Amino acid sequence: MLWLRLAGPAAFLAASLIASRLISSKAAVRPYVDAVLIFFAAVLAIRLLDTALRLWYDRRHKPLPIPDLLRDLVLAVLYLVILFFVLKDILQVNIAPILATSAILTMIIGLALQGVLGNLLSGISLHFTKSFSRGDWVGIAGHEGIVLDTNWREMRLLDRQYNVVVVPNTTAAAETITNFSKPEARTGMVFHLKMGYEAPADEVIAILLQAARDCPSVLKEPAPQAYITSYDVFGVSYKLKFWATDFTLKNIIIGDVARLAWYKLRRHGLGIPVSIGDGLKAITGTILKIPATEALGSNETECLRSLFSHLRTGETAGPPLISDAELKLLASLVRKSNFAQGEVLFRQGDPGTTCFVVVRGRIRGEIAYQENEKTYMSEFTVGRGEIFGEMSLFTGMPRTATGVVIEGAELLEIDAASFAVLLERNPALAEAIAEIVSGRNTRNVETLKKIKELSAKDIASGTDKMSVLAHLKRLMRSLTR
Repeated sequence: MLWLRLAGPAAFLAASLIASRLISSKAAVRPYVDAVLIFFAAVLAIRLLDTALRLWYDRRHKPLPIPDLLRDLVLAVLYLVILFFVLKDILQVNIAPILATSAILTMIIGLALQGVLGNLLSGISLHFTKSFSRGDWVGIAGHEGIVLDTNWREMRLLDRQYNVVVVPNTTAAAETITNFSKPEARTGMVFHLKMGYEAPADEVIAILLQAARDCPSVLKEPAPQAYITSYDVFGVSYKLKFWATDFTLKNIIIGDVARLAWYKLRRHGLGIPVSIGDGLKAITGTILKIPATEALGSNETECLRSLFSHLRTGETAGPPLISDAELKLLASLVRKSNFAQGEVLFRQGDPGTTCFVVVRGRIRGEIAYQENEKTYMSEFTVGRGEIFGEMSLFTGMPRTATGVVIEGAELLEIDAASFAVLLERNPALAEAIAEIVSGRNTRNVETLKKIKELSAKDIASGTDKMSVLAHLKRLMRSLTR
């Protein structure tokens, strides 16, 4: 594309050379042919130098030291200087009247084109101050977008709807410009939330922070921040601030964090947000409450039954580990919860006192292990009717995997207290589970040794039947305290 700038002057120069050869030196038009020849030779030389400089900077992936707008203005001035030189020294034209007339014309044109000149000068000012560069994400005059280019009159932005927004240079120079790409790509994003007064502030803040941490697009450092900003008749206002690098996905990232926060708050029995209608009910003393967890249906109960058949996988067939009556008891104790895609159930190395049975959706398990001083990642998927996270509940070992929800999921959560009730009513179950779990861990002992979060003591207790049984009995004893 740069070489096309040379085509015009080169063509005129070639035509002038041909004409110079064909026309006699004594011909009346010869001075004009020479003037054209000299003018386009000078123009071609300037453009060759300009093109060479641009190619030199492009090959080194560096921008030109002067903005395009100023460069074009300098070139135009040089062309005028060459034109006046040719008129005065080659054609012997008195250019004083031309200059005087030009001054008058310049004044008239300047008055008529004040807006155009204002845009031109504003554009030069913006380029000199280097407020932004092509490709930067900026906010200006109520618009956010990527800077496509700038010229003598305007700057053009590509907004999030893929529309081109044209902002006059005078407007840009008068407005406050926010550059989201400088001094670095990392930028802060904010999510606002209003909650009712019945929601514990510390709990709400902890949930918001965890929602930000669970979003893969949010940076771990700087750490997210959450705090109360105000109180009013409709509730308490919270602000969650976090950082990301891809400003193009700003709305999507904020939406992902808000979605994760919604699921977490609902599971904690906290209604969001407080609408005007809720606020009016708060004034009259009628606060909306989140309904209690509904009873399990046949589908959920069947998935819960699969927990114990799953434990039998790979084992010698035998009678059911628990009766239907005990299964109904457990169903009355577990909690059914919905989880959003992308939520982290727990992380490898965390202490664990719960396990999950999948009713709907899928969970990805991620195991980080070390071998030959290198860290590797192994993954597996858990679907409907399968159990996840039971090893920590059954043995007391730290979590051996990280659990991430990869499809919106409905899970049955069995905590230590609920499981202890079942064990206390059925002591034989503890021994059966201890035998199955210790045997499974013994077969996988080489894999367990590669998980750095597990100590030798953890592995030894997890592979020993009596140690697992002792842990389960401690769970039962905890009920009587």
